[in-house]
Amino acid sequence: MGRAARALFAAASLLALAGCAIAPMGTPIPSVDNIGKARAAGIPPLALGQFALAPGKPPGLDQSISIRTNTVHSPFGSSFSAYLKESLAADLRAAGLLDPASPLVLAGELTDSRIEVPVGTASGTVAARLTLTRSGTQLYAKELRAQASWQAPFVGVEAVPMAVNHYQELYRQLTRTLLEDPEFQAAVRR
Repeated sequence: MGRAARALFAAASLLALAGCAIAPMGTPIPSVDNIGKARAAGIPPLALGQFALAPGKPPGLDQSISIRTNTVHSPFGSSFSAYLKESLAADLRAAGLLDPASPLVLAGELTDSRIEVPVGTASGTVAARLTLTRSGTQLYAKELRAQASWQAPFVGVEAVPMAVNHYQELYRQLTRTLLEDPEFQAAVRR
């Protein structure tokens, strides 16, 4: 287990032991799978633009999630849209495909962020409308969604860290969905 994963697990465990706590998520770490997909797809270097909460969505959607009696927030200004940007940046940077000077700019609006962790089947969802522009001309715009479900144990000390890990994985899954989207792959080559 890597140092970042151990730190995340330790923080989530402390969160669960505290019973009722507020804590940030761990910093996004690059996904080997996403790095490989980005390179294999032949995606050119991208810049990341603005990431924000979608218009008309409640501010709380971008600020925190509740996992049983615990509140979890993004380490980036308590903003899940900023977390999405940093998650994309981690994978693109590791793949050698993040270039702030690129004319291709990927931006996003967070449209959904939720998690439910009862005893039994837990679930989570993260969705965003992602847009790609080249020198101001829109090439791609699509809402993408990542969802997962898993079995959550009764004991919070097990359920809370497990839920945090699954929630963070949704951001990697959303990145993977983007990288695998044939429409996105075609748009970056225009």
